[in-house]
Amino acid sequence: MNEVSFSGWTAGDVSAPAHSFSAAKLLQIWERGQNQLHAEKALTLLAAAHPEDPCETLATLSIGRRDASLISLREELFGSHFSSLTDCPACGERLELNFNARDIRTSTPATTAPLCLNQSGYELQLRLPNSLDVLRLADCSNHAEMRATLFAHCVVRVTHEGRDETSESLPEEIVALAIARIAEADPQADVEVDLTCPDCGHAWQTSFDIVSYLWSELHAWSMELLREVHLLASSYGWRESDILTMTAQRRQCYLELLADE
Repeated sequence: MNEVSFSGWTAGDVSAPAHSFSAAKLLQIWERGQNQLHAEKALTLLAAAHPEDPCETLATLSIGRRDASLISLREELFGSHFSSLTDCPACGERLELNFNARDIRTSTPATTAPLCLNQSGYELQLRLPNSLDVLRLADCSNHAEMRATLFAHCVVRVTHEGRDETSESLPEEIVALAIARIAEADPQADVEVDLTCPDCGHAWQTSFDIVSYLWSELHAWSMELLREVHLLASSYGWRESDILTMTAQRRQCYLELLADE
């Protein structure tokens, strides 16, 4: 099985996509995102799935809504079945995982209205984090700074016993409750997968990141397509644009003919 590693997960073999995108269009998406940050890759994929929507609108979708849309895009491109490899953290055994899109789908927020939290005299108005908030974390030097920065962007207003306050002045227990409230309101933003090692019985949870998974599949597919283009162009002298307009089945037939020579 070919492997594509990312964030502790490894995607299995990537088959040819079945979708409405042309091969040339998918290569353009892959090329555009090659040197982008994680959140930028997510927006590049999202824009491809929703070309009718302004990029500014897509960037303000909550992370959960964004990822739900990317799961749908992944189903359109590569189907609803997911295959992955990962290592057991206890014994190191390599595990092959198979699951379906429905296994990683959760509910998405029903409204974009601010969330409210009233606790110990504090009244907070909160909103769900989006891709723009995540992009602002690029300059943070550690996890604590990232957490504080992201939380500050998600606080719309804070009052304490009727007086306006800032997010920096909040007690840690209020911050923890607020973060839990945000996570509860947008569960698709942080999907946890339950795993059990059949060899040693160790059970654990791991986060599943649809952006990394989908991008790894697109990268593997693109590299394989470029290899096919190279072989066909070298053998027949065809232009890249001509090869990309062929169906995957026709390209494969020519590649088999070359292999038989």
